[in-house]
Amino acid sequence: MTGNPVREVEHSITVHAAPQDVYRLLAEVENWPRLFPPSVYVDYLERDGNSERIRIWATANGEPKNWASRRELDPENLRITFAQEVSAPPVAQMSGTWVIEPLDDDKTHLRLLHTYRAIDDDPEGLKWIDEAVDRNSKAELPSLKANVELATQTAELTLSFEDSVQVNGSAKDVYDFINEAGRWKERLPHVASVTLTEDTPGLQVLRMETLTKDGSSHTTESVRVCFPHHKIAYKQTTLPALMDLHTGYWTFEEDEKGVTTATSQHTVILNADNIAKVLGPDAGVAEARQFIRDALGNNSRATLGHAKNYAEARR
Repeated sequence: MTGNPVREVEHSITVHAAPQDVYRLLAEVENWPRLFPPSVYVDYLERDGNSERIRIWATANGEPKNWASRRELDPENLRITFAQEVSAPPVAQMSGTWVIEPLDDDKTHLRLLHTYRAIDDDPEGLKWIDEAVDRNSKAELPSLKANVELATQTAELTLSFEDSVQVNGSAKDVYDFINEAGRWKERLPHVASVTLTEDTPGLQVLRMETLTKDGSSHTTESVRVCFPHHKIAYKQTTLPALMDLHTGYWTFEEDEKGVTTATSQHTVILNADNIAKVLGPDAGVAEARQFIRDALGNNSRATLGHAKNYAEARR
């Protein structure tokens, strides 16, 4: 074949947010589930100054996947380079750079560069990668722009909170109760129906119909990433009308006396357009925040209470 087997492509977009804010949101990987719709959870594997290895859990065509990536942060020049450690066929190698260029104090030109080649420099493989990178980048950048602008301009629509319970039982038993969500219909009175799929150990898709105190019900779907026996992180992929984003995690910490602190954490971005539809014409952001805090908190505390009873009965 003729031509260079290594391809370099660029996509870009203008973001109405300060360059430093755009850089910070991309640099801090815990923000990714709120920035990138496919992203479920991101964790650090290694960190050494501005060099790091991260593991990314995300959905691809509706299925949860995970991979490791290396990154180099350059806060002075507002650049972040990345490279996949192990690429999936037909990709032989894939790397790239986020370039954050100030247009003014609250406007940024965001460039996404990709460099890649196909296995055996196969032209058909390269064409497939060309199309995938182009399609994904054109979907990712407008979504990223919208979510960065939302994160920087609408702080009052974002809320994070947690509830904890002390358990006279092992972290493993409390973890098992939360991990075995497929049994929640028989174990939790506020769960009307549940379907749990776990094709890859530790990667779950949980679909659930939940009842609230006022008798109404809503169906949600979440992707969950499970770390025995200390953490389960999740992101809702099917959301109630009042939310634009819902991520969270369960943590289980056992002390030397065998007492476990079990915690449920939630981060929510409210859908401002639906507040009046859901809560009535007189409701505003304050009422929506309180409603979400109560609804999610009540269900979490109920689940923690049943998990506590389960673990303590097994001592």
